[in-house]
Amino acid sequence: MAYLFNNPIDFAEQLTDGFAAAYPQWIRKVPGGVVRANGAAPGSVAVVTGGGSGHYPAFAGLVGPGLVHGAAMGNIFASPSAQQIYSVAKSAHAGGGVLLTYGNYAGDVLNFTLAMERLNAEGIRTRMVAVTDDISSASLAEIDKRRGIAGDLAVFKAAGACADAGGDLDEVFQVATRANERTRSFGIAFSGCTLPGASKPLFTVPAGRMAVGMGIHGEPGISEQALPTADDAAELMVRSLLAEAPEDRNGRRVGVILNGLGAVKSEELFVVYRKIAQLLDDAGVIVVDPEVGELVTSFEMAGVSLTLFWLDDELEKYWTAPASTPAFRKGAASDAGAGYAPEAVGDPAKTELPDASESSRQAAVQIQKLLESVNAVIDENADDLGRLDSIAGDGDHGIGMQRGAAAAAAAGRAALAAGAGAGTLLSLAADAWADRAGGTSGVLWGLIISSIGQSVGDNEAPTAASISRGVVEAGKRVMEFGKAEPGDKTLVDVLIPFSDALSEGIRSGHLSDNGWHAAANVADEAAKSTASLAPRMGRARPHAQKSMGSPDPGAVSMAMIIRTVERDLALKGENDD
Repeated sequence: MAYLFNNPIDFAEQLTDGFAAAYPQWIRKVPGGVVRANGAAPGSVAVVTGGGSGHYPAFAGLVGPGLVHGAAMGNIFASPSAQQIYSVAKSAHAGGGVLLTYGNYAGDVLNFTLAMERLNAEGIRTRMVAVTDDISSASLAEIDKRRGIAGDLAVFKAAGACADAGGDLDEVFQVATRANERTRSFGIAFSGCTLPGASKPLFTVPAGRMAVGMGIHGEPGISEQALPTADDAAELMVRSLLAEAPEDRNGRRVGVILNGLGAVKSEELFVVYRKIAQLLDDAGVIVVDPEVGELVTSFEMAGVSLTLFWLDDELEKYWTAPASTPAFRKGAASDAGAGYAPEAVGDPAKTELPDASESSRQAAVQIQKLLESVNAVIDENADDLGRLDSIAGDGDHGIGMQRGAAAAAAAGRAALAAGAGAGTLLSLAADAWADRAGGTSGVLWGLIISSIGQSVGDNEAPTAASISRGVVEAGKRVMEFGKAEPGDKTLVDVLIPFSDALSEGIRSGHLSDNGWHAAANVADEAAKSTASLAPRMGRARPHAQKSMGSPDPGAVSMAMIIRTVERDLALKGENDD
């Protein structure tokens, strides 16, 4: 468990401050994360990564010459927001374009995609590679669904070294893509991890057993086996990975990463590596520059993973190239970007508010009260949402929703004080929710709230019809962008039935009296019904059986928020009477 923290909500921000203070010779803090202290060489490609906090040295500890140029730092086990990624990429950009690379998780895919689209729209050519090295998380036929775990390092290292060697964006993209295609990882765990402020680990492993195929976000393993000896563990990992060796093995040369996930110490790793080296040698595999240690962790999870990075001549050159970062050293790396000043990124919050009618400003007051109520109910239920999420996920849904709701309420207060109308207040609250919450839920709630804000606008007071149109548009945008459909066991399973019920209330003319109550009832029932569904998306997908019988946490929190809004609207109606 984490012993040293203040407010768990501030953990990620405070660790970023401390990290930047500890390593000023390598990195500097920028909005959203960190970049190389001296930037990239003018005209070169900037390789930018990122992910949730709790994995150090990944991701910020890998920023430096020979590796990546910047890292967006999300909340604990949650993707950084699109705004964070965009801000870090803008700061790292040196004129040669940007390669975004990250582990293949739903929230990361959504947020990095949004950031890439924004950068390209501004004329900064950007490409993207999601790492998919975890062989346990999906079959070879569905390799695009595999997670990124410790193999991240192999891809980041190849891409960063290629960029520092002067490769253009297409070359760096091709190297990163090939590195990902030739990287495979397999992990085991003996206990779960406990998030700061939590009283229980995200999952437990029975005594004398081990979890096989776990991720790096506190997800439970795909299966369990008897606790092995060190040699047995080595044999399991090597055998599993050799089964997916590429056909063109280029003399069977591999980069090897034996990674400790937090609680397995170096001495134990060396005992395991002794057997790994023997097994690879027996198989005729030549090991090149192995790395043994903590490289991609999961707080204090007791576990290890093995990565085989099948090298060709070019990939070997980049794998063995010098690098110097706060947490990774190889050879003597030069700081090619010394003296280069990256582009400064302004504060996106400092924007002039559009004009609004008096009726819209008055409605904004009521909307802010709803945001405060939502903030309170999420705060009250954050622990329960986290526990529900830990059944088949990483347990961060509660704290992510807590951060998002608090940020939305704070942004709403500032907007209200500045005289914002209803639509603008909702739009600013949506941006704040997405940026502070991060992860998949942050993106989706940002889309939902902004859709409603755009529908109601600032010219007149919101009506039942304009709100309903906003909810309908929110459902379309969430499904289009998030790729989820009804039945996938996501918040879509609540959003769409709720939207349909609101629309029916409009058509029947009953939305002003009991229509909202009826729609909230539909949302409650829809959330409960997700317990019978198997997840087809997100981090819970590899743990479908564990999820059966429990409702989806995103669906539950959505129904909770809908019910809170309905009750406040009903109370306002009673007071108005």
